[in-house]
Amino acid sequence: MPQSCLIVEDSALDQRMMTRTVRAVMSSITVRIANTLDEARTELASGPVAFILLDNNLPDGKGANFALELAQDARYGGIPVIIVSDWPSPFMWQKAELAGVQRVVTKSEFNTEVFASALPRRMLVH
Repeated sequence: MPQSCLIVEDSALDQRMMTRTVRAVMSSITVRIANTLDEARTELASGPVAFILLDNNLPDGKGANFALELAQDARYGGIPVIIVSDWPSPFMWQKAELAGVQRVVTKSEFNTEVFASALPRRMLVH
């Protein structure tokens, strides 16, 4: 079964940008999209994901709070999370650190190099 990732982002433009970046680094990965945190919960329940790219500002809540929720759930706590946000706030950074988020990057800085460096090395071995 091929690896899949979950992009939690409500902007179609940013979804496409993140998908292109992920596929440039990991061409065979299946990309799943959730527009809201509720959709993300449904996607996670439907099958395993290798990692999550998570926006902080979503229609139904904050990504950093969701990262904390995942970290406290035995089913999902081991999934690497990368927060990709327009305007990372000090509160978001603090919550991300508490949740064990791999990395926080701004959308303008998110590229193949930054993405690859944020992933656990074991994911990049083909």
